[in-house]
Amino acid sequence: MVREVSNNQPSYQDICLFRDRIACWFDDNKREYPWRQTTDPFKVLIAEMMLRRTKADQVKPVYERIFMEYSDIESFADADEDKIKKMLYPLGLKWRTPAFILVAREIREKYQCQVPQERNELMTLPGVGDYVAGAVLSIAYGKREWIVDSNIVRVFKRYFGINTSSEGRRNKNIIEIAKLYASADDPRNMNLALLDFAALICTPKNPSHERCPLKAECHFFLQQ
Repeated sequence: MVREVSNNQPSYQDICLFRDRIACWFDDNKREYPWRQTTDPFKVLIAEMMLRRTKADQVKPVYERIFMEYSDIESFADADEDKIKKMLYPLGLKWRTPAFILVAREIREKYQCQVPQERNELMTLPGVGDYVAGAVLSIAYGKREWIVDSNIVRVFKRYFGINTSSEGRRNKNIIEIAKLYASADDPRNMNLALLDFAALICTPKNPSHERCPLKAECHFFLQQ
């Protein structure tokens, strides 16, 4: 039976079932990247700033090169801006480059080289919005903090049959689902699982229905 498309909040039980199935899938399908091998909040922060609108496989060599050269906030804050620009050039981040230096300097000056552990403080930093703040808090600090980007919106919309405007990242139902989803015992891996599922299974075009562990309850699949 196909669920009707709705603007109502799915039940907590529905979200838990969704989360449990993605967690099982993630155990066997997780992607490995260097920023996932660390809990250093500054390295996670810089990685997440690079990953905005950029594929992870493109980010990997640039991330490794930068942190081979600049191992901590102090050295990054003192880096030559032109050198950082050259390092980031392959990612096409020219318009965002100044934020990388500024964020390191602000953390050093305002927070004594300690990346803030509260969303509202993180979001005062250059280049840091809701998504990056939530990613740092959940991935580096293990906090039960939500993340929403266009890929996560796509997964939630398809599975739960949620209607949203074009700016789904600000939809209150989407955000509430993300908050409940991230209330798990292991928010770090749960958020990473959601990102990997969106990248590998629930892709924008031609999603892999045959490999999807969620299709039995997925509104989008059942409509096909």
